[in-house]
Parts: sequence; C-alpha cells; structure tokens
Amino acid sequence: MLVQCHYLSSNAWTQNNDINIEPEVKPNILFIMTDQQRWDAMGCSGGWVQTPNMDKIASEGVRYTNCVTTSPVCVPARLSLATGLYAHNTGVWNNGKHKLAAETPTWMQAIRDAGYRTSLFGKTHLHTNNGDLRKREHLMHAYGLDDVNEIGGPRASMKCLSYMTEMWKEKGLWKAYKDDYKDRFKTKPHLVRPTPLGLENDADVYVGQQTKQYLKNYDRQEPWFCWVSFGGPHEPWDTPQPYASKYNPNDMPSPAPRQNAGVRPRGSLDNLMKNKKKSPKFEKEDIAKMRADYAGNVTLIDDQIGEILDVIQERGELDNTVIVFCSDHGEMNGDHGLIYKSNFLNGAVRIPLLVRTPETLKKSEANRVCESPVEWIDIGPTLVKMAGGKLDHRQFGKTLSPTLTDTEANHRNYAISQISKETMLLNQEWKIALNRENKPYLLFNVQEDPDETNNLAGLPKMRDLERQLNSQILAHISQTQTK
Repeated sequence: MLVQCHYLSSNAWTQNNDINIEPEVKPNILFIMTDQQRWDAMGCSGGWVQTPNMDKIASEGVRYTNCVTTSPVCVPARLSLATGLYAHNTGVWNNGKHKLAAETPTWMQAIRDAGYRTSLFGKTHLHTNNGDLRKREHLMHAYGLDDVNEIGGPRASMKCLSYMTEMWKEKGLWKAYKDDYKDRFKTKPHLVRPTPLGLENDADVYVGQQTKQYLKNYDRQEPWFCWVSFGGPHEPWDTPQPYASKYNPNDMPSPAPRQNAGVRPRGSLDNLMKNKKKSPKFEKEDIAKMRADYAGNVTLIDDQIGEILDVIQERGELDNTVIVFCSDHGEMNGDHGLIYKSNFLNGAVRIPLLVRTPETLKKSEANRVCESPVEWIDIGPTLVKMAGGKLDHRQFGKTLSPTLTDTEANHRNYAISQISKETMLLNQEWKIALNRENKPYLLFNVQEDPDETNNLAGLPKMRDLERQLNSQILAHISQTQTK
C-alpha cells in the first residue's frame, strides 16, 4: 500500500560544518491517538479488552488513571489539545463547523521549530470535515505538520474526499460504505454488524499501514515526530471480521446502572437521558453486543500499533522513541442507559493516557501508575518538553515530565472538563458538575461510588462542599481567561 501524503520542505534542521561538534541525538516521537476510547478499554486498565501493545507501552512508561478530556466531544476536545486552551477560551463548546485559524499558535509548531520533521496520519478534526481534505493541507502545514495524510472520522468519511475515500471510490466501495451507514440509522443507531469495507480497507487499518510505510521509508536527517490518529473505536459498531467475532458478548462487563435523579438542579446530562437517539430503548443483549464489537475494534487498533512499533524496532530506534498514547474522549457503550459521549460521566470524560520515554525504559519498576488528576491539554507541553522545544504562547497545559520520575507527584489538584457551557471538576475524592447557571447538578464521591450511581447534588448535607468546589471552578475559570 502506497503512502500518500503531501511533503512540505523544511529548514528547521541546521548543521554547522565548520565546528566538529557531535550533534545531540534527540528522541523520535510517536504520538498515538484513538477516537472515543474509554479509559477502561485496555487490558492494563479494565481487563476486558486484549491490548498487548498498549499494555507494553504502559509497562515501560507511566499510566495515568485520572486523565480527563478537556471536553467530552470531538471538536472542542481536539481544538483544546492543539491550542492548550479551554472551551471558555475558544468559545467552542460543542461539535459544529469550526476551523482553527492558520495563524493560531500550536504545540506542533513548537516541535517542528525544535528541529523535527512532523507528520500526521489520520483524523484531526481541526477544521471543517467536508469537501476535499486534501485541498486544506495548507492549513495542516500552518498548524505545524509537514507530511500529511488526513482522513475524516467515520461519519465524515461518508462525504469527505481524502486519499482514503478516493481509494474506496476507485475500488467501488465508497457507495457501499455510505449505504451501510445510512441504513444503520434507519434501523437503530447502535446496530452492530461488520463494515462492508472488509479488513483490508478499514479506516483504522489504512491509518496504521500508511504510518508504517512512512516510517519504514523515512530517510531524512531530522528526528521524526509522527502523529497517528485512528478514527476508531468511534461508532458505528462496525468492526470488520475477524475482529468483529473476537469477543463473546457474554464475557463483556455489565453497564453501570442509571444514577438516582434526586431533588437537585438539572443539566445537559438530564436532557441526554431523555433523548431517544442517545438514550435508546435497548433490546436484550444489545449492550453486550455493542461492547464486544467495540472491544474488537480496540484490539484491531492495538494490532496496528504493534506493526508500527515493529517497524521502529527494525529501524533500531525504539529505545530512543518517546511514545504517548491517548484518546480524545470515551464512549458510554450502555453505561447509565446511554450511547455516545457529551457528558461528564466516567465512560465519556475519562480517557486512557500512557507516556513512555527512553528514560522510563531505564526504570527497574514496571507498570508504574500516576493517580494525580491530569488534563488532556497536558499532552502538548509534555511532547514539546521531550522535543527540547519551547511554548511561547499563553496556554494552560502542564508538562507531565515531573510525574515520569516521581509518580507520587501531585500534577494537578483537580482536572477540568467543559461542554455545553457547563464545567466539571474532578479531584481524587470528588466529582462535581455545574450547569449553565453555575448550579451543581452532579456530585459523586469517586472513591466510594466509582460507578457514579449515587448523585449527592442538592442534598442539604452537601451544601458546604458544593460551595467549596463551586468556588474552585469559578476561580479556575477566572484565572485562565485569555481576554
């Protein structure tokens, strides 16, 4: 399979031929991202999905158990990742048509400025997912990415032209993909059946193989930074065979039951629970089948990651490669009677985060875990630090570097997430969410109630705690204003 990407000439790497100085050997950087992967959908975090390659990365680095996405929905989350800003800074609170301006400072630019050849394979959703993505590669270059092969997500691939959908079109598969997608939503949104594309043409396989070929053929002098952004395991539940049949639905974990309603203010989650598309009437075995298919997709991606790591190993570069693995948000998969994301419950807001570096490889202790609250905007500054770069613009991510040497370090006192003009705060004991009127409508003791079924918001005995946490949120928003 040919690697299709647009190359941008770069003068970032310089060499002084007049002075005989051994150049610094910078690490290569592999940034792996999935779309809509729950925090517990790894062998090392949940135990119900086979992910030997993710587990290997975790065993050689640090796994963050309390990483929170900055927004539990695609567009605002990805915008925050690129910029290090919150939704209350960007003004983007939900999915919709939004284009990150070309002049916006990003951490990708800082890595390129540090002397790296940067590349992207897969989904970014940093600009509108319509038309021909290839005609907007100039935007990707402006964002800081030199070599680009961008795809849309599963929904956008019904209408977006890209190198991948052009291939589908040439093979006579694109129409079948579109027809299958439309039929799913005529039947039920959580319909489980394999994609008509087959394994070879599956989007996640495409991203994995394009990355693999690019790294296999990389022969430039600069160290490489490669962003691999899979479109799965984002719904629909259409994992190709043989992965679609890999897991027995009867072996899947049961969903978390719906929380008690209580006498309290209401918020966007309450509206989701009344939405027939996002809170559908499940038939018997629906949730188990969804979870089994979802697990198959995660394992498919893990296998692609394994092939990429094999290429890096063959190049003799694996020991000198930084690897960061994460996802933009989770998937409810039937928890609390919900599908999709767009809420502050664990299934949607907590995400996997693994960081493995040449230095963590030298640690004698394996499978190290950091339980401090972490935000997904911390990824950008962490990668820039690894590259030896510098962020000059105002942003709110914090490098995770101190926690790589001391996993007991308190990285953040709390983590923040936002959607629909609501804000959530998570610390190591409590989770609280404020609605648009800044009234607490969710309150969970995360130690005693990990499934979040006992909502304590509105109880008289919780008023002092609610005031305290509410004040922390409002102070955080005030302190992180950009205008």
